[in-house]
Amino acid sequence: MVGVPLTAMGLCPVSFPFQVVQLPRLPEVKKKWLFPASCSFFFLLSVVMTGCFLWQYHLPKLKTSSLGPEVTSAPVRMCPRHPEPVPLTHPLPVLKEALGKVDRILRQALSAPGLAAMSAVVIHNDTVLWTGNFGKKNGSDPASGPPNEYTMYRISSISKIFPVLMLYRLWEEGIVASLDDPLERYASTFTINNPLGLASAPAQSLMDGLEEVGPAPRPSPVTLRRMASQLSGLPRRLRSTSLLWRGSTQEALSLLKDDVLVADPGTRCHYSTLAFSLLAHVLAAHTAEGDYQRWISENVLEPLGLADTGFDLTPLVRARLAAGFYGSGRPAPLYDLGWYRPSGQMYSTPADLAKLAMVLLGSGPHWLLRPDAAKTLLAPLLACSGAYFANETGTPWEFHAQRGYRVVRKDGDLDGYAATFSLVPPLRLGFVLLLAGPRPPGRDLVAQAYDVLLPAVERALREAAPSPAPPPSARPFAGYFTFANQTFYEVRPGPAGELRLRQFGPRVEALVPAAFRTLALRHLRGRVFQLHVARQFPCALPLGDAWLSLEAQHGQLVNFYPLDRHGLSPGFDVPGLNTYRVLRLQRKPVFKTQ
Repeated sequence: MVGVPLTAMGLCPVSFPFQVVQLPRLPEVKKKWLFPASCSFFFLLSVVMTGCFLWQYHLPKLKTSSLGPEVTSAPVRMCPRHPEPVPLTHPLPVLKEALGKVDRILRQALSAPGLAAMSAVVIHNDTVLWTGNFGKKNGSDPASGPPNEYTMYRISSISKIFPVLMLYRLWEEGIVASLDDPLERYASTFTINNPLGLASAPAQSLMDGLEEVGPAPRPSPVTLRRMASQLSGLPRRLRSTSLLWRGSTQEALSLLKDDVLVADPGTRCHYSTLAFSLLAHVLAAHTAEGDYQRWISENVLEPLGLADTGFDLTPLVRARLAAGFYGSGRPAPLYDLGWYRPSGQMYSTPADLAKLAMVLLGSGPHWLLRPDAAKTLLAPLLACSGAYFANETGTPWEFHAQRGYRVVRKDGDLDGYAATFSLVPPLRLGFVLLLAGPRPPGRDLVAQAYDVLLPAVERALREAAPSPAPPPSARPFAGYFTFANQTFYEVRPGPAGELRLRQFGPRVEALVPAAFRTLALRHLRGRVFQLHVARQFPCALPLGDAWLSLEAQHGQLVNFYPLDRHGLSPGFDVPGLNTYRVLRLQRKPVFKTQ
């Protein structure tokens, strides 16, 4: 080891005793050749060593990555991940530019084969930001005008939203005891074979004259929630039926007795039109109306003002429908789905679906579900395998990951029509796309639109973030505080009267960058404030071998103590950080320098 003294390695130099040995004298005749011979030897040795060095130098060098994973600095994760969905003042240049790009994306797509008309709506909070209408309402009529936001389209599987809304309302009303109730509780004759759910105990059964020995079926219930989220394991449709089947619910239950589940319930995403239709008809039998369509009309469509949404393709409705076409350009028939109506029969308009989006985002003048139920409705239930067309599934949604957000979608495709209803709840953003014709080939139009909309809305919200609300008076809370004489805080009013909490002291100043020592205190009510880090910030700061989590501090509640006889709060707690008894100091502390 070169350049390291032994003492630096924790070792002491050792003196070894030595003895002088007298060498025998060489004869004079040989002594005169000793010096030239030794010079020749060392010269040859130096040549050999130089050659070895040059050979070693020119050998291929081992790449650093071959010694192990290459060390790269990880990108800094910024927080808060999603901006606060505050009201926006329109028009905003960043949104105007983004909406112009969405317009161009959709306009260019209109050249796809068979696509005759297209309408789209962008919603934020309780506002329609933009509507786009392209093509002709009737592609077969050269004199036809363009569609508008009141043009009707068949919405196909977007219809599946409504049986789920029915389920949640009946749950709130107590008619459904639990979302996780088995279907048998509401349809006593329901049964289906589940060969994929097995118990450990063996059993014997006799079937078709053949003795079958194997494990007994394990109860793995087809629950209401699983039926509403593509997790029931039920087949896509009833055996030997088409979407035009006109049987009854009792006939459907009879057909299922000899059928099998295609997946063990709750374990795999599997698309089932059957599940939603069966759910709707079974639940309707437990309502006063006794009929699914009547219940939806009276409890959802009418209260929400969805006057242009329904099931029956009357002559008046047909006159207002955009004409649907196949990819070949041939007009598509307007057939009736019969028993499968709850899964795909409905029609609607861009304006009505915009109203529905506002309701589900909790932004419009109407409400349908209580906040806790609405939050459950929009939550994912299970991550799907790569073979499924979505990342996650929910009731009744498909969730697609895009630009750090979960895009909540329901897509539908029916002869001559295609439709997408989508939401991004953290941004209070919605996008509806209705097509008279098949979806254009290539990259999904909705994904293209969100690639433009998500960063634009996020930027607009971050720039519009309001300043923290000030309290009626700053005096009761201003001053110096300490936690166990280890950390110190100053609370003082800012330029607009809002309170700011500054951490200080030798320990903090040595570890925490100055830009992150001060947090705003947003007044909520009474003596309760909320810690707020302005703009975006690193989620965590490295402090030597440890990390300071700014993400954990952002949004925490600060509860000041009741005022004393001087009108001052003697201290505060931050329960979310497990920090209690941060007590007031009489004066600013003075620290001794080392």
